Amino acid sequence: MKTYIILLSLFISSLTINAQNYTLPLWEEGEIPNYKANGEQEESFINKGIYFLKNIHKPNITVYLPSKGLETGEAVIICPGGGYWNLAYYWEGRDIAKALNTKGIAAIVLKYRLPTTENYIVRHKSPLLDAQRAMRMVRYHAKDWNIASDKIGIMGFSAGGHLASTLSTHYDKGNLQAKDSIEQQSSRPDFSILVYPVISFNGEFTHQGSKKALLGDNPSEELLKNFSNELQVTKDTPPALLIHSSDDKAVPVKNSIVYYEALQKNNVSAEMHIYPYGGHGFSLATGKDGHLSGWIDRCTDWVHYINNSSEKTNEEKPNKK
Repeated sequence: MKTYIILLSLFISSLTINAQNYTLPLWEEGEIPNYKANGEQEESFINKGIYFLKNIHKPNITVYLPSKGLETGEAVIICPGGGYWNLAYYWEGRDIAKALNTKGIAAIVLKYRLPTTENYIVRHKSPLLDAQRAMRMVRYHAKDWNIASDKIGIMGFSAGGHLASTLSTHYDKGNLQAKDSIEQQSSRPDFSILVYPVISFNGEFTHQGSKKALLGDNPSEELLKNFSNELQVTKDTPPALLIHSSDDKAVPVKNSIVYYEALQKNNVSAEMHIYPYGGHGFSLATGKDGHLSGWIDRCTDWVHYINNSSEKTNEEKPNKK
């Protein structure tokens, strides 16, 4: 913990009038849960111009803060996609963070462990443990980073969208008895942004690669149900914005639709934008024709709206006559 505090102090002291970014480990060496070293090394590679990471052993967060005077107090933790096999770390991480910064929103890119690197004890646990820890860490340091502790959301792309929706439906309130002050914090996101997300492990429309990566070849019905997040929505699930394209052949748009319907059924505020084209993995959609590239503006508008609206509380609204 001492090493972490020293790193944090250096980070805070380095802040100037310009936006900064700084990387912090989620856990100190020897304290990473559900972990066993297997001799593999983290790797990076480029495929079709996109920078990927794989074999992640030391999860971390990179904090991108907006310029001073531009801050809204809102923050988003970003989970890049990659089918739970790799992370599209710049395409669906750093690039998104910088775009959010221009709107005054702090952005934290999560480098989470992948279940396809056999450094786990229980296969499916590591990504969620890392996402929970990231949320606790950002909430713990909210004041240091000029973030409102009740305006911290989770954002995910593709399999990262599955992780974001998993955190949104499998959070906890923190352990007040924990010696680690970070672990005392709630891991519940205040809102979620799900971009062409894997949501369900329903065999009719799931992304089979993500399902196999996270749960293995022969998962039990209990595991399939537990990680089909449309089945885990309750009235306390955070509000969500969903972005998808109708022509997505990798992750069918029905994933977003069933989650939206589950939120509506439980009286949770939800907004969904389904574009007629875009395919899968469009990130900021730069270079795309038409209005698809405007999704990031719709997103930031929604973040500002939901964080200043009574809808965020999930209070039951009176029926209209």
